[in-house]
Amino acid sequence: MRIFMKNHGLLKPPGFSLVELKGRVHIFLVGDREHPQHEKIYAYLEEFSVKLQEAGYLPNMASVLHDVDEEEKGMVLRVHSEKLAVAFGIMNSVPGTTIQVIKNLRICGDCHTTIKLISKILGREIVVRDSKRFHHFSNGACSCRDYW
Repeated sequence: MRIFMKNHGLLKPPGFSLVELKGRVHIFLVGDREHPQHEKIYAYLEEFSVKLQEAGYLPNMASVLHDVDEEEKGMVLRVHSEKLAVAFGIMNSVPGTTIQVIKNLRICGDCHTTIKLISKILGREIVVRDSKRFHHFSNGACSCRDYW
């Protein structure tokens, strides 16, 4: 399907997520390294991956393109735009503050699972508005009841 789309000049818009903090909008793309805090964000996600694994997280490789090498799939999942935006929001807000993220595409299954676990581990409410609905994550559950 991707080859067909490419051959016919059809492009899927790049996924991005944005979060507003202190009156400023921060935009993240998949694997984004343009943000001034990208090194801290990546380090935070790397550290937090241990807590996620302890909580039972297993990466959902179905959320990664099929034309990506197996070795790269885990890394690609870690740097989805919504994960970068959520990590940035957590790092730069007061504990207990609700994190609000807007995503231009639908949230993938792996990010959905990850953000549910983050909400449980940190006791934070996280709201992600994707292209179809609002996902209100709280205490390890989502308002969509895992149907989206």
